[in-house]
Amino acid sequence: MSDTVVTVIAIFLAAILMFIFPLMSTADRTDDISNQAVDTATTEFVDQIRSTGKITQDNYDSFVQVISSTGNAFEVEIEVQILDDNPGKKVTEAEMTKVGENYYYSQYTSQILNDVNDDGVMFLKEGDIVTVTIRNTNRTIATILKDFVYRVTGNNSASITAQHSGIVNVNGK
Repeated sequence: MSDTVVTVIAIFLAAILMFIFPLMSTADRTDDISNQAVDTATTEFVDQIRSTGKITQDNYDSFVQVISSTGNAFEVEIEVQILDDNPGKKVTEAEMTKVGENYYYSQYTSQILNDVNDDGVMFLKEGDIVTVTIRNTNRTIATILKDFVYRVTGNNSASITAQHSGIVNVNGK
């Protein structure tokens, strides 16, 4: 009787080692590839905004299409810190220089997309800062398997994330 129980346990452990762990490894690699694709797409999107000085509906739509091609659902957060030059000027005979500091005010995803949807383009100027953050909203197979095997709980952990930011180099208009 004890030999039968040991045999059943050995078969069960062998099945776990032969099927579950390779499946987890493959799922992790799939998440890594998706993460790399999303990170590359985010970097290209931000760099395109920085080099052209504008956010267009076509560029945003193609960006969302590229990241969605990984088979995951994403939350896209865009923040544009717009440089608001201090209008105070100090005038001398030879030069005119700015007095004080430059300030930034922020626009976020919903405001930016409203501007883009209304006009088709949101123009930025040199010195504005663009930040794009991506986070998956679905649970990937790797996350489900890890939760099952390791008994990890919580829905707030995103396994596929990317963030890129930069300063706009040219005036969009």
